Amino acid sequence: MQIAFICVRNGSDDEILAKFAKDYGIEILKHKDINSLEFISKIAKFKCDILVSMSFDQIFKRQIIDLTPLGAINCHAGALPFYRGRNILNWALINDEKSFGITVHYIDEGIDTGDIILQKHYEINDSDDYSTLLQTAHNQCGYVLYEALKMILGGDFKPIKQSNIDKYGFYCTQRKFGDEMIDWNQNSRDVFNFIRAITHPAPLARAIINDKEMKIIKAIYHQNAPTYKCVNGAIVGISKDGFWVKCADKALEITEFEYEGRIKIGDRFKIS
Repeated sequence: MQIAFICVRNGSDDEILAKFAKDYGIEILKHKDINSLEFISKIAKFKCDILVSMSFDQIFKRQIIDLTPLGAINCHAGALPFYRGRNILNWALINDEKSFGITVHYIDEGIDTGDIILQKHYEINDSDDYSTLLQTAHNQCGYVLYEALKMILGGDFKPIKQSNIDKYGFYCTQRKFGDEMIDWNQNSRDVFNFIRAITHPAPLARAIINDKEMKIIKAIYHQNAPTYKCVNGAIVGISKDGFWVKCADKALEITEFEYEGRIKIGDRFKIS
């Protein structure tokens, strides 16, 4: 296998890929519309056997999908046909999944809907957060992609239609500014998952207390903590490393946060 060219995101100056391309004498490209005749004419000259997409931000249309004899494939950090779309690792944590998938699939004219070539799953436990899942995905995506490419070149596999796994599947939308605010009316498990889902290097979960914003980095979910009724969002305890805040069912311990001010029992987070 040989890499003919690398096309980076149009708005990106990827120094790691640029150095890799320079070290190995690979041409690096960038274009605002990969489906344009200009770009397709340029890459057609490489006479590639297959096109490979990983974390790319443009949709492949039919003219580029059909350009190469073996088509085009994508490596997606989600267990298709579920978790199509964007910000998949964040959503997997928010949904309290016990594992996440890495899928290599053929590209068709839908979004993450093509036939599956290879899919592998990786465990999620309570000590995981966005950073650990991201590291696993970074480490494993290349291996899964390489294995899938060997399967394609060997011709000893049968692609799986996503509808054979589940006729519905689902898409996840991109997370945007404002999505980081905590809803204390959720149960403690949901708030715990939300906090770890958007911790570093994501924007961090946030909440308003005493008219000031707090960025919350880490929480501990105590499964055996008692369930009781009280004011959601109220500070109900101070711990060695932080404080306890009441959620819909029980209290959650916040252990890492950024805040200019002092927190005391009886303070309340703003409930939207």
